[in-house]
Amino acid sequence: MQRLRNLLLTLFGGFVIAMSANPGAASALDPENALLIQLDGGPVTVELLPDVAPQHVARIKELTREGFYDGIVFHRVIDGFMAQTGDPTGTGRGGSTKPNLPAEFSNTPFERGTIGMARTQDPNSANSQFFITFANTSHLNGQYTVWGRVVDGMEHVDAITRGEPPRNPDAMLSVRVLADVDN
Repeated sequence: MQRLRNLLLTLFGGFVIAMSANPGAASALDPENALLIQLDGGPVTVELLPDVAPQHVARIKELTREGFYDGIVFHRVIDGFMAQTGDPTGTGRGGSTKPNLPAEFSNTPFERGTIGMARTQDPNSANSQFFITFANTSHLNGQYTVWGRVVDGMEHVDAITRGEPPRNPDAMLSVRVLADVDN
């Protein structure tokens, strides 16, 4: 009995430490506005920000539900900066067949774990490519559309192979809207 009590106390203590280390994971996410990205290293949970970038969130969910992102590699990964993906050609030059989106710039800052839409020099050229920041990148503020943030699993993002392009790029094994995931 004492052994079971100690085990439960240890498990509960670990849970409390994990929740305090990652307060975003403890908050309830709207399953319709959250993604689950499965990487080789493990799952990454993303909170979508429809109040910040409604058109971009709608596009990401649309492409996700079509299975567009499944198997797509991270083609540009710069240490201390970001990991970029979303190009089905893996070159950084491709996108979906859907029209480009108009910019939805905001005051939401680019901090560690922020997800923004990649684009060309034309601010209204975002399509399907996006990036996840490894660190605070304030020089991007107001110049790229923020549409989400990692709330759990950032350690798996940190483990993505670096390179431009990486020699053996990591891929998103699957991407799902949390509302569509079977429990």
